[in-house]
Amino acid sequence: MAASPAESAIPPSNSAQPTVPASGQSAGSLAGSLAASPDASAVANPVAAGVAAPVAANDTLLRFTTAGSVDDGKSTLIGRLLYDSQAVFEDQLAAVRKSKINRAAGPIDFSLLTDGLRAEREQGITIDVAYRYFSTPRRKFIIADTPGHEQYTRNMATGASTAEAAVVLMDATKGVLRQSRRHAYIAHLLGVRHIVAAVNKMDLVGFSQEVFERISGEFREFADQLGIQNVYAIPISALEGDNVVKRSKRMPWFEGAALLEHLETIPTSDAAPGPLRFPVQYVIRPDASFRGFAGQVVSGDLKPGASVMALPSRVKTKVQSIVAFEEELESVGPGNSATITLEDEIDLSRGDMLVSEDQAPASGTEFQAMIVWMHSEPLDPHKIYILKHTTRTVRARVNQIRYRVDINTLEHAPASKLDLNEIAAVDVKTTLPLFFDPYRLNRITGSFILIDPLTNATVAAGIIERAIDSAPGASSATAAQRKHSTKEERILRFGHPAAAVWLKGRPHVAELVERRLFDEGWQVQLAGPNDFLSHELVTVAKAFRLSGYITVFSPLDDGTDQKQVVRAIFGPDAFFAVRITDDTDEEAVERIMKVLRKWRAAYSEPHKGKP
Repeated sequence: MAASPAESAIPPSNSAQPTVPASGQSAGSLAGSLAASPDASAVANPVAAGVAAPVAANDTLLRFTTAGSVDDGKSTLIGRLLYDSQAVFEDQLAAVRKSKINRAAGPIDFSLLTDGLRAEREQGITIDVAYRYFSTPRRKFIIADTPGHEQYTRNMATGASTAEAAVVLMDATKGVLRQSRRHAYIAHLLGVRHIVAAVNKMDLVGFSQEVFERISGEFREFADQLGIQNVYAIPISALEGDNVVKRSKRMPWFEGAALLEHLETIPTSDAAPGPLRFPVQYVIRPDASFRGFAGQVVSGDLKPGASVMALPSRVKTKVQSIVAFEEELESVGPGNSATITLEDEIDLSRGDMLVSEDQAPASGTEFQAMIVWMHSEPLDPHKIYILKHTTRTVRARVNQIRYRVDINTLEHAPASKLDLNEIAAVDVKTTLPLFFDPYRLNRITGSFILIDPLTNATVAAGIIERAIDSAPGASSATAAQRKHSTKEERILRFGHPAAAVWLKGRPHVAELVERRLFDEGWQVQLAGPNDFLSHELVTVAKAFRLSGYITVFSPLDDGTDQKQVVRAIFGPDAFFAVRITDDTDEEAVERIMKVLRKWRAAYSEPHKGKP
């Protein structure tokens, strides 16, 4: 973690010969006089006139992330930024100088200040998100150094999810690459409002103005297509320090502010105002005299006496008190955790939400979203995933892929699946209602992740765009009054209707089939030769069909043939009789799985979008 600034600021180094704090001296901050507060419009778009914006005193925190393709110099830039702003401890510098790994031309490889994992140092790449903290007299910063490799795009999305600005680096010798576009798209998708297009390695192209204008012009054209309004293009050399902390004398044609100066002027939005959103994380009940609800205020303010409504019950009550360790608080705002008590004893548990009475979020089981697929296994529209939204966890299915985004042209292409790092618009259906806002209005209640229930791996991150109206005539009140689950609801939950696999020949192959189906997320049950008596077969078959299961029957060969009875129960379209002869066990299993997958795909296509 970076050192806190000294009481008297240490003068910054020049770009050619950076100065290192003397031994024993506390790490200081970038010096500079504080100007008067500028006009708000000037700060909002400091490059509109092509000149540097006035620098204002601003002690707010700015979270920003670095992005771009591999080897564009993200870690080197951050290392240089920390080094030139005097935000590195002496022992850190000493460790970097002693390192046997140095890919830089000079005495210090600045990327080693952020690449902390052994694998990162050995390979010279960033793998995970590295957070660094530093401050100047004008502002405090949290930097997220994110990977550039396509393989680790999910890590970049993690860093951008909380950032207010993104520095997208581009190698001056390579220009705007596919990964540069993808990272800019994801940053914009995740609500990052300020993009810095940093053309790095200008020293390798002779500090050419023509090269910079060509690359920055191409990026601006792409940004205009996305609708990004605040783009600041800057030529830099992270290795040499040009235009990082101070303006470079080797690029007199560039009249804008240095990178750090610009970051100090970016306006930040205060914690989310908006209506109250308080997802309940934990119910505290140490004894019969106290019942508190712990969570974090996402937006709005909580005060004793405030009227609130609990979701999903929609019961209204008032906040009685906000409990702290030693005293009760007058109020608690966005981003702060709190434990509250209510005036009425109402049913409230983890996953529920307290909201403003007159400004409730959308509530439903269907919504349209944009997702970034983050797993090597493709998205399976038939598979049931775990969806995590605020403190609520439900089962969900991607009901439809509306289109996939071509990251180069931004065109919308049809798709039946999503591969690693692909971005798409989808319809999501959940088994229980969520309470959400569009992401553009609330980053927390408008975002979610999808988790593979078998491996517990996070497979996708998504942002909610809008709710999808229920089918005509199917109101939430009607659904709430149902006395039992319907066949359609079970198909939605399991991803398939009931079916029977009648397998004779080798009983142990039935066990292998059941295992494979279970591992792939099917709702399956094995009915082996010793699991029931012959006269119980009809009862067993009816029970599993009503439950919506794929039932693998491996009946006892006692001379009776009840195959036709089971076929009549499940129906000819959902009954598969298999006789294994010369196939190997693996060949037999694969043959059965292929048939079942084809049946599921053919069945589910006409049922898309049904409740």
